[in-house]
Amino acid sequence: MTVTALRIGGATKTYGRVTALDSLDLEVAEGRFFVIFGPSAAGKTTTLRTIAGLVRPDRGRVEIFGKDVTEAPIAGRGVSMVFQTFALYPHLTVYDNLAYPLREARISSSEIARRVGEIAEMLRITHVLKRKPATASGGEQQRVALGRSLIQRPKILLLDEPLTNLDAKLRHDMRAEFKRLHREFGITIVCATPDELEALSMGDEIAVMRQGQIVQTGSPDDLYDRPRDVYVATKIGAPAMNIIAAKRGPDSASIELPFGEIRVDSNKASWASSAAAATPGAEFLFGVRPFDVRVSKSAGYSGEVRLVEPLGDLTVVDIHAGGADLKLVLPEAEAAGIRHGDRLNFFIDAARAHLFRPGDGAALG
Repeated sequence: MTVTALRIGGATKTYGRVTALDSLDLEVAEGRFFVIFGPSAAGKTTTLRTIAGLVRPDRGRVEIFGKDVTEAPIAGRGVSMVFQTFALYPHLTVYDNLAYPLREARISSSEIARRVGEIAEMLRITHVLKRKPATASGGEQQRVALGRSLIQRPKILLLDEPLTNLDAKLRHDMRAEFKRLHREFGITIVCATPDELEALSMGDEIAVMRQGQIVQTGSPDDLYDRPRDVYVATKIGAPAMNIIAAKRGPDSASIELPFGEIRVDSNKASWASSAAAATPGAEFLFGVRPFDVRVSKSAGYSGEVRLVEPLGDLTVVDIHAGGADLKLVLPEAEAAGIRHGDRLNFFIDAARAHLFRPGDGAALG
């Protein structure tokens, strides 16, 4: 039986004319690594602070394991939060930073020593226990901040953009570390991040956020393969999905794109028979992932190469075709001879494409 660790219903929070949360609904199952993903000012941090009790919503309800904590004090919620800035006490040793919340809770010295030793070993920071935080590396400081939260044994751990202040190598290492710790502790984690790679690599479930609302929630595969609208389609997946203005051709099996017509098998594309796009001449947005645009030796469409971006074993190629710009991703060997200004023939896997309404960007089919 699935237990709901966290539920937010209709939470709204405004600061003057700014709406940080707009009737936000959110539900997280116990034991999940749940990621809230969205750009800056989407409302991610306000959501976490509302869960922690640092922010009281103007309207709405917050429940933790079925208990209404909307008006409850911070202490006693069973929630701990790791802030973006780590918020370590610079004058205390790492040991004392870890021990601080336990001393505040009047835990015995022997129990504090046992729990600090246990958490330090698990986080691999035993060697810095006697040092001040400023003498530790960024990754070690991150582990100390994490340890100070975990040592309280919270029911829910909140992570507010926890990897922002680390360099690329440390971010990679800490993503793996967070997943390892999640497996070992089995704790419910809610993490906010603007970084797509962090969201996709760490999250069991991801909520895509925009302007104080959750746009879509699902697994990484759900969001990639079945985006609810253009916003989600372009936020999930790198490089971003190509979005091209298009219209229905004279029959239901054809779509007219700026660079030519594409034929659609209604048995392979779920949107092919969509009533909203079935009328001849109906306009919509045609979305295709760069990985689903392939180079053709002869047949297909033709475009001019505008940019070649080598990325190790893959290369991103930008082409301009019929007034439209689109990207495709090629293996390094296949892209080796492609240069700026070349003409490139390509085709599109229509069965893997997506259709969206031009007005609100909602997915069709």
